Amino acid sequence: MTRWIRRGLTLLAALIALPAQAATQEAVGDWIGTLEPAPGMTLRLAVHIQASEAGGLVGTLDSLDQGARGIPLADIEAEGGRLAFAIPAVSGRYEGRWAEDRAAWTGEWNQPGLATPLILTAAPSASAGSARPTAWTVPDDAAIAALVEARIAARPGVGMVVGVIGPDGRRVIGRGPAGETPFDGGTIFEIGSMTKAFTALLLADMVRRGEVSLDDPAARYLPGGAAMPRRGDREIKLRDLANHRSGLPRLPDNLAPADMTNPYADYDEARLLAFLGGYELTRDIGAQFEYSNLGAGLLGYLLVRRAGADFESLVRERITRPLGMDDTAIDLAADQRVRLATGHDAALRPTGPWDFPTLAGAGALRSSVDDMLDFLALATGLAPSELTPAANALLAEDWQGPTPNVRTALGWAVLTLGERRIALHDGGTGGHRAMMAYDPQTRQGVVVLTNAAAEPGASDMALHLLAGLPLARAAAPE
Repeated sequence: MTRWIRRGLTLLAALIALPAQAATQEAVGDWIGTLEPAPGMTLRLAVHIQASEAGGLVGTLDSLDQGARGIPLADIEAEGGRLAFAIPAVSGRYEGRWAEDRAAWTGEWNQPGLATPLILTAAPSASAGSARPTAWTVPDDAAIAALVEARIAARPGVGMVVGVIGPDGRRVIGRGPAGETPFDGGTIFEIGSMTKAFTALLLADMVRRGEVSLDDPAARYLPGGAAMPRRGDREIKLRDLANHRSGLPRLPDNLAPADMTNPYADYDEARLLAFLGGYELTRDIGAQFEYSNLGAGLLGYLLVRRAGADFESLVRERITRPLGMDDTAIDLAADQRVRLATGHDAALRPTGPWDFPTLAGAGALRSSVDDMLDFLALATGLAPSELTPAANALLAEDWQGPTPNVRTALGWAVLTLGERRIALHDGGTGGHRAMMAYDPQTRQGVVVLTNAAAEPGASDMALHLLAGLPLARAAAPE
């Protein structure tokens, strides 16, 4: 979440189509839709609007996949087929128009640095407000297989592989397209933005080795004559790039792909440096979270320059070789290419892989569930290694994230669910979706990889399996 070019919208099942009535009557009720607040990150939202005793409207918002509930709405307006409201807690605002043919509000969600379509369709209150179970255990293999089969049933050519890890061992459950080679723990997928967790781990390892500091200015590692944006007397530090508080935008404005199905392929170093040299920051560095593919890709670029090696070689030397992750790479060997699942776009059309010649740290890696379970074994502490100190340092960073229930660490988002903290990162490209999540306290983790950009994809599946959050029902894209 390109994932950030795509605009797929996921609707829960059993939708209720309400007739158009008076404007206030139309707005009252429970509404549900899917938001893309950051590249590759899809969040199901439930909006609850009621008539107040004073005659106006009051309401709350739930972010179902984040476990954030009861976020107050403000300035609710509903008249003339228009619905608008603010969400002060996240500096957000929604405005939409009633579409009679869809029985839905079609509009746009806005936050600082983000404007994305959002369709709200009426939903049963039981679906919109269903809470996770008070006690939850990861389902058994048969139950997971049934969920996977239901998810891919209406998606020709698409499969999904789930990996589960915990103190009691690891499990892999895979289902491939009917009539094709089965998908298993060795099937390779593009993992997109999950690459950012590797980039952050590289950063922490280089800090541990004394090669860089989190507080080093990013400009220190640029080529001679190149410049970084500044604001006041504050410079962007490596830490700011890793926790998405640099003030840099989600994407550079000179990203102009010649091929929209491979959008980063022609974004070279010259374009990157030209953007950095001419961009003026719109807010103070460190003041606010804004997910930035540019920032993460730039971090990888700077670490590569400091180490004197390309990104893939650096990842192999510092991470994948020590962990035995032989199937995690950018350029795949011949025997790996035959195991790379063919990607499918949001409309389930076969699509090719993505290439990241300059911003590799943002999303270039390919991997398998077997390998990603090794990565989670490191993160959970189930498999101590020379990388353990660096892995532990990632969650030591703690910053406010995009919603009240989400904090940011280095390379991870940390979701609060009651007394539980779930570290997670999702990812995706034009034809793949990926999600990994783990509970540092129970040392349980889940990874889900699938070869389609259709939503719902991997994110809600992983959080459902690990923490019992609601699972969306998949339908074949139109």
